Amino acid sequence: MVLKIEHLTGGYTGVPVIKDINLEIKAGEALGLIGLNGAGKSTTIKHLLGLLRPQKGQIRLNDIDLSRQPSDFKRQVAYIPETPVLYSELTLKEHLELTMMSYHLNEKNAWVKAQELLQLFRLDDKLEWLPIHFSKGMKQKVMIVSAFLADTSLLVIDEPFTGLDPLAVSNLITLINEATAAGKMVLMSTHILTGAEQTISHYAVLNNGTIEMVGSLNAIRAHYGLTEADPIDRIYQVLNQEQQNA
Repeated sequence: MVLKIEHLTGGYTGVPVIKDINLEIKAGEALGLIGLNGAGKSTTIKHLLGLLRPQKGQIRLNDIDLSRQPSDFKRQVAYIPETPVLYSELTLKEHLELTMMSYHLNEKNAWVKAQELLQLFRLDDKLEWLPIHFSKGMKQKVMIVSAFLADTSLLVIDEPFTGLDPLAVSNLITLINEATAAGKMVLMSTHILTGAEQTISHYAVLNNGTIEMVGSLNAIRAHYGLTEADPIDRIYQVLNQEQQNA
């Protein structure tokens, strides 16, 4: 299994936001996509989800071309957005049933897995609740449960730690590590590097719409002139200084 993004250029208008992006994620790998606001992380993810049409380039997942076989491609991708997206008129149970139908899951087996995930995130007694009764953190947990229930080969996760309590963060990290151990692929966009380093082995640094480098946190430190004593989040100060000097 492999995700290949090759020479991807695109954005929202004729002027590209991302330029000649090349990324590859293999089975069992988790890649962190990092950069300042406006660097192109969300635009890259929207292209990967098929929400934007590339101006140039190709996105393939397990030899399936997104532009030619969008339905087959999307069925292999689960997405956890930064801001939860739930249907106001559907209960938690109905959201999970919708996930099962969308991904053509075996309902009996899917409910066994759903119950495990619901118990993990303390949602098992809220199946009949509507989204209006959920806090932001609980809505985020619903998105996490749905994504891991889908059992796809690729997980796309955008700022996963926002709004989650420490126990939920720990449980999410465990699920991501279990997924990669099982051969799944993960693409995570995050600003919270101290949490991400428990799941991510290598990172792609996006700056002004281009990939500046791909490597481990230690390689990133060396590339941007940081010492081991510097907090890794200082990379954002360096990237900001680069933009000001450009």
